[in-house]
Amino acid sequence: MAVNRAAGNRYPSRMFRRDAPAALARTDALAQPSALARPTALAERVASGGRSLLRYWQARPVVVRDALPAVALALLAYCPPLARHGTRLGELPYRHTDAVAVLAALTQSLPLAARRRWPAGVLAACAAGFAVQDVRGYASFAGLGLILALYNGAAYQSRMRQPLVAALTAGYVLLAWAEHEAGSPAAPQDFVVFYLCLAACWLFGSWVRAQRQHDAERRRQATAEVRTAERARIARELHDVVTHHVTAIVVQANAAQYLVSQPEQLAANLGAISQTGRRALSELRDLLGVLDATRSAPLEQAPDLTEVAALVEQTRAAGQPVEFGSRGRQPELGAGREQAAYRVVQEALTNAMKYAAGRRTQVRLDYRPDGVDIAVTTAGPGPHKPVEKAADSTVENAADKAVGNNAVGGSGRGLVGLSERVELFGGSLTAGPDDTGGFAVRARIPAAAGNDVPA
Repeated sequence: MAVNRAAGNRYPSRMFRRDAPAALARTDALAQPSALARPTALAERVASGGRSLLRYWQARPVVVRDALPAVALALLAYCPPLARHGTRLGELPYRHTDAVAVLAALTQSLPLAARRRWPAGVLAACAAGFAVQDVRGYASFAGLGLILALYNGAAYQSRMRQPLVAALTAGYVLLAWAEHEAGSPAAPQDFVVFYLCLAACWLFGSWVRAQRQHDAERRRQATAEVRTAERARIARELHDVVTHHVTAIVVQANAAQYLVSQPEQLAANLGAISQTGRRALSELRDLLGVLDATRSAPLEQAPDLTEVAALVEQTRAAGQPVEFGSRGRQPELGAGREQAAYRVVQEALTNAMKYAAGRRTQVRLDYRPDGVDIAVTTAGPGPHKPVEKAADSTVENAADKAVGNNAVGGSGRGLVGLSERVELFGGSLTAGPDDTGGFAVRARIPAAAGNDVPA
């Protein structure tokens, strides 16, 4: 037995040549798609083509979509295989087709092109054509138009439905009497059964109409809920952005009347009012840019925890003694969570200026690996140590006097909105009196796995 030494192979060469075609055949079989995969791909292509065709058809005007079945029914009215399979009632002897027969067939088919625009008129036309056709004994597939018009009238007619049903019932009684007088072999129960079939078509159309109205009402309620939620979101954003600055302006303006005898302090106070107003306008423009659907506002415009120190300085400039401190290393919270944390501090400082102007306020941020704890506490009405900042003491005392005479009221919207915002990220917020007689706002916001969109 020869050995394939050229290839360095110790297997017999004849055996190798004998097995090679079989191995290649197996390789080709593995490379080809399976018999199960080919029908699946074909079915996917057919389904995709069907969906595309359906979308194209639904995009056509309603008149075009309704006209096609109407024209098709008119063309099939006297098609030999279908001519004697239309709707008939009295079973009168057949009569040859003439001009009246063609007119009756067209009256039962072509008006269906306007079936959604004038459902009652189309139903009346089809009923009249059917009556003429049946009494005279014509055979036409167009008699099916009465069934379609009856269903359509029940599904789309919105006014005078009960009078329409009464008129149709009276017309049906007259038709049954006319066919009986013309020698119809049908028994009375045949007319009753036919009437019940027509009533079933009407009831089915009425059910479709009720379902459509129910779906429309459900969509209307969903739209109303979305609008309500959007209005609440806009109100919350406006409250968060505007209230803090406006409160600072009001407190500073009220304090100005106590600084008339101190021009330097008064000038500094008025400068702070101007700066706060400009900052409020800037943030309001940013917010309106975000709410404008025609513009795309960058995410970086949302405030984060790095701006808390600047917020504290703004509050100090308004005359509120604030101490700020943080502990730990800030984790990756995500944009939405950082904005929520910033809003917690902002709302707490706003309330401090409203209800406890001039009283010591402390802001603490405790960073943890899994989130951040926020605490904003305001001293109670009892004696408290003056803040160690003599330059601002006059403004703070003036603010303390001003708040007693011109208290700034609130609606309570801020804390409720903050609680909802924090809970959205799986956190918690509490606000209320503390053990010292002051007021404390505490929040815990967990860290996020990735960046969140702003709340």
